Amino acid sequence: MKRPAIRRPIRKLYVMTDLEGVAGVLNSQDWCLDDGRFYERARVLLTLEVNAAVRGFLAGGVLEVVISDGHGPGGIDPDLLDPRSELIRGWPNGWPLELDKTYDALAFVGQHAKASSLGAHLCHTQNMQHIDFAVNGVSLGEFGQLAVCASELGIPVIFGCGDLAFAKEAEALVPGIETVAVKRGVRRAGPGETLDDHAYRQHNAGAIHVPPERARRLIEAGARRAVAMAGTRGPGLIPLTPPFERVVVLRRHEGHPARTVSRERHSTSVIALLNMPYHPEPEI
Repeated sequence: MKRPAIRRPIRKLYVMTDLEGVAGVLNSQDWCLDDGRFYERARVLLTLEVNAAVRGFLAGGVLEVVISDGHGPGGIDPDLLDPRSELIRGWPNGWPLELDKTYDALAFVGQHAKASSLGAHLCHTQNMQHIDFAVNGVSLGEFGQLAVCASELGIPVIFGCGDLAFAKEAEALVPGIETVAVKRGVRRAGPGETLDDHAYRQHNAGAIHVPPERARRLIEAGARRAVAMAGTRGPGLIPLTPPFERVVVLRRHEGHPARTVSRERHSTSVIALLNMPYHPEPEI
C-alpha cells in the first residue's frame, strides 16, 4: 500500500518577486526600466498581484509572509503592499538573498523564464547579457538559482506565477509545484542567442495577457491551493549532487563576442558557488 505523503506545515513563507512576469507588463524599455514611461504603472500591477498571492497564502493557513523585491530598480510599491506582509529591499549578504532556515517554504510572483527560452515573454537571466547560466549542466534562470539555494537549505518551493514559459520551466525543475500562467509569449522565432544585449531586450516583447483583475483571482486561488497541497505531490526540492560547476555564457556586448565568462567549481555548496565571482575565460 502506498504511504500517504507527509504534509509540512507552512508558518513562514518567503516570496520572491519580479516585474517581467506580471500580467499587463508589455515590454522592457517602457515598463521595466526605472526611466520607462509606464514603470510606475508596472509597479502597481506587480504589487496587486503580490497582494493577491498574500491573500491566498494567509487564507491557506500561512502565518507570516515576507516579500522580497527582486526587480533591479525596485518593483514593489510599498504604499500599496498588503500590510499583513513584510518587505525585504536589498540583499547585502548575497545568495541566498536573505532566505534562511527560519522559512518553511519559497514562492515566486511576477517571475519570467530564463534567458534563451522559446515562446517566452521578456525572458532573461540576471540581465540581457546572459545566454545561459548552468550548474552541473542544468540551465538555470533566476527562479532556478534561488530554488537550488532553497533546496540546499531544505526549503521547498511551492508556488510560482508568471508567463507560461516560466510555469513550464518551474514545473520541470520542481515537480509538484503549483503554477499560474498569466500570459504567454507569441514570438515563434529562435532563442536570439546571436543578438547583442540591446537587440535581445526587444526580442520577446509580444504576449497574450490574462486581464489583470482575472489574473489576480487566479493567483489568489493558486496560492491558497499551493499551501493546501504542499508536500502532497512531491518534496518541492531540486536534487543536488556535489561537486558543483557553474558555466556562464554571455552574448555579444559592447564589442565583446559571445563568450564563456565563468567556469567555477565548489566541492560542497551550490550557495557558495553562486556567490563566487565570474572569472572570464580568454576571448578567442
